[in-house]
Amino acid sequence: MPVGPLHVCVLLLVGTCFCLAACTALAEATYAERLGWPAGSRVVILHVDDVGMCHGANVGAIEAIEKGVATSMSIMFPCPWVPEIARYLRGHPEVDAGVHLTLNSEWLEYRWGPVAGKQAVPGLVDKEGCLHRGIAQVMFGATPDEVETEMRAQIDRCLSLGIKPTHLDSHMGTVFATIPFCERYLKIGAELGIPVMLPGGHGRHISKQAPIMPSVAKEMGRRAWQSGLPVIDDLYITSAPPEGKTAELIDFLRTLEPGITQYIVHSTRPTATYKHISSTGPARLGELEVMLDPQVGSVIEEEGIIRTTWRELKQRRDQLGR
Repeated sequence: MPVGPLHVCVLLLVGTCFCLAACTALAEATYAERLGWPAGSRVVILHVDDVGMCHGANVGAIEAIEKGVATSMSIMFPCPWVPEIARYLRGHPEVDAGVHLTLNSEWLEYRWGPVAGKQAVPGLVDKEGCLHRGIAQVMFGATPDEVETEMRAQIDRCLSLGIKPTHLDSHMGTVFATIPFCERYLKIGAELGIPVMLPGGHGRHISKQAPIMPSVAKEMGRRAWQSGLPVIDDLYITSAPPEGKTAELIDFLRTLEPGITQYIVHSTRPTATYKHISSTGPARLGELEVMLDPQVGSVIEEEGIIRTTWRELKQRRDQLGR
């Protein structure tokens, strides 16, 4: 049958529709799919922040991983209780542990200074010789060079203690406060081949919870992926009062969208002295108890949710190559 102009137009239109559909499908692929999980998979990292801050934070993180559903942790290397958790990790190299890059020292009386030293990063230090309490002071007081110097010093301390970090993330989200800070964060991760926590996918929760604009997160996630690093789709930070922690997590799990989402807790077993650090003891104990709650494990199983680690994400990304 001869092909006329109308047929050509129809064929071009059909072909265009197929191309647009294929491009849309590709654009909507989650990072879980890109890393090899089946389409529609709901994957979660149950992550403990602020490890190394104090003895109770170390005990809580270990409990949350060994006895609960937590899959990962990250460590504040300027803090005084790092040697304790470092000794534990040297004996348990299978534990997923990263560097909680710390540019702030937020508590009133329990404080710490930069690993790089005051003279190396003066813009990161307040009049007490400690890291600034707030994010704004870092934004307006420190240069990107100083931020990079301190991040590298903290990673170096991690390595010197015999820990190979599975990922990098940010205490209080301070590295996301400016694009230049975030670019240095990504630069270091790409250079060292260490995954960086960037919620570069659908970002259902980050616009409400994280100190990073969704558009910036997506762009940085794209760059991280192109540099050979894995990327997650979303980030959720627990915010319920102690008595509502379990209900909050169960609701999160039951409504979890496809992709990889990191759920952040600060699981702590407060000691008698924790009250002299801050008033967050009850909330952080609640965040430990929810990791240990059998209901949570049951819901994960019922919903078919996949728990993962940063180590697994890196292994899957490496298999794909550049």
